[in-house]
Amino acid sequence: MATETPVKPASRASGAPREGVAFNFFSQGLLWLWSLLVIIPVAWIVITSFKPTRQIASDPLGLPEVLHWENYANAWTNGNIGSYFLNTLQVMVFSITGTMLLGAMAAYVIARYQFIGNRIIYFGFAAGMMFPVFLALFPLFKTLQNVALLNTYTGLVLVYIAYSLPFTVFFLTAFFRTLPTGVAEAAIVDGAGHYRLFFQVMLPMARPGLIAITIFNIIGQWNQFLLPLVLMGRNPDDAVISQGLANLALRQGYEGDPGALFAGTVMAMIPIFIAYVVFQRQIQAGLTAGAIK
Repeated sequence: MATETPVKPASRASGAPREGVAFNFFSQGLLWLWSLLVIIPVAWIVITSFKPTRQIASDPLGLPEVLHWENYANAWTNGNIGSYFLNTLQVMVFSITGTMLLGAMAAYVIARYQFIGNRIIYFGFAAGMMFPVFLALFPLFKTLQNVALLNTYTGLVLVYIAYSLPFTVFFLTAFFRTLPTGVAEAAIVDGAGHYRLFFQVMLPMARPGLIAITIFNIIGQWNQFLLPLVLMGRNPDDAVISQGLANLALRQGYEGDPGALFAGTVMAMIPIFIAYVVFQRQIQAGLTAGAIK
């Protein structure tokens, strides 16, 4: 006796490729639009930095007739950009080192050791990322004033470290959790103590994450304006690069040399651009490894 074979309903999977193509086209279009919104202003600043003042006013969107390299010389010497660079490097050498050392140690302990209050400390650092920095300006000002660290690089370094620690600990905690436990156990069996295990075993393994978060901290502290303005606002000669650009913009507005201002802006962007290009692969590897467990 013949039996009827049940008819299966038509699959809707045939529409999936078309939906995928439309989604890819839409997402790539947004990425191209976002790229243009970022690249065009930067390119305009670079091109304008080579123009004389007359052409900047008469033809702001045109190409420079002659490359005026003296704009960069004026910004470096007359605009004191060179001094601002040195001040910023002096601060960031200590602030980045302190941030990464303290942040890596705190994140390692939170990620690899179980103790009472572990989660409370972790969520405390995570909550620090949600605290607006402008709400702490007056307490920071009074605290540094009371301990005689106001208008000093030492006070600014300590504030930078405290400002950058929450995100550093939050990011590195997730990264240290992805590292294999077997390597740490083998090092302990070989007689490695806690300090040797951390500095000689775990830190080298966490190198991609450390490089990624270091670049993010460098960008954040390099572009920081509000904190140095409030905590280092007394002596203009001690200003960092963000304050220096603001001072240069104010000065060139009166002196009528906008070319030097654009040149100073380009010079302020170059170190961050070079750092990102050099460590681009490490940044991507660190972000990917820290996001996938």
